[in-house]
Amino acid sequence: MSDCVFCKIVDGKIPSNKVYEDEKVLAFYDIEPKAPVHFLVVPKQHISGAGDINGQNSGIIAHIYEVIARVAGEMNLTSYRVVTNNGTDAGQTVFHLHSHVLAGRVLGGMA
Repeated sequence: MSDCVFCKIVDGKIPSNKVYEDEKVLAFYDIEPKAPVHFLVVPKQHISGAGDINGQNSGIIAHIYEVIARVAGEMNLTSYRVVTNNGTDAGQTVFHLHSHVLAGRVLGGMA
């Protein structure tokens, strides 16, 4: 999608501080971190949000969690939070499916 900031990051048109990359996903540090460790994992294929997951693309969710576990292990993170917002009211500001991974401090309760 030509106007999607995450598609531009995936395509290398916007630089990012990469954490991990393979043929399906890109993981990179959030530019406005909410915790000492805060990175995003995005599918390279444009999917607008969790509400657009279906039988044809649902395998990406398992892969995202596999990548999160791998990267968290490489960072020696034993405790972390994974957040995926769907829709404006839930706080989604970039409409490309992405999972936030937050760690490095006590995160407290959820909203």
